[in-house]
Amino acid sequence: MATWRCIQGCGACCYLNPSERPDLSDYLTSAQLQEYLKMVGTDGWCIHFDSASRQCRIYEQRPRFCRVEAETFQEMYGIEPSELDEFAIACCVEQIEDVYGDRSLELLRFQKEVSDNAGIRWSRNDN
Repeated sequence: MATWRCIQGCGACCYLNPSERPDLSDYLTSAQLQEYLKMVGTDGWCIHFDSASRQCRIYEQRPRFCRVEAETFQEMYGIEPSELDEFAIACCVEQIEDVYGDRSLELLRFQKEVSDNAGIRWSRNDN
């Protein structure tokens, strides 16, 4: 089974445009939603995302909803810990494709990172 891993220098998850995430209120509390909306810049990217380095400037202090952790995903999305890797991988693939494209270097790097730890081979139809 593949294990979810973040790849450095991607940042696709930092694209927060609320118009592309109409279900935010389904899984964020009203306080979290307010915090989320305050983080969205005019270009749709998180105001804490450094586009030059493609890294979060507040990574260690980032909000709970920005963390891929079993407890957070179970609370927010109802995802059981045993399903976290599969769910997080699918979310990342979808977000990376939406932000950078389905033939992007970021997607290839993510697939390689996930594949290397599980012996998975990807095909264009798997995404």
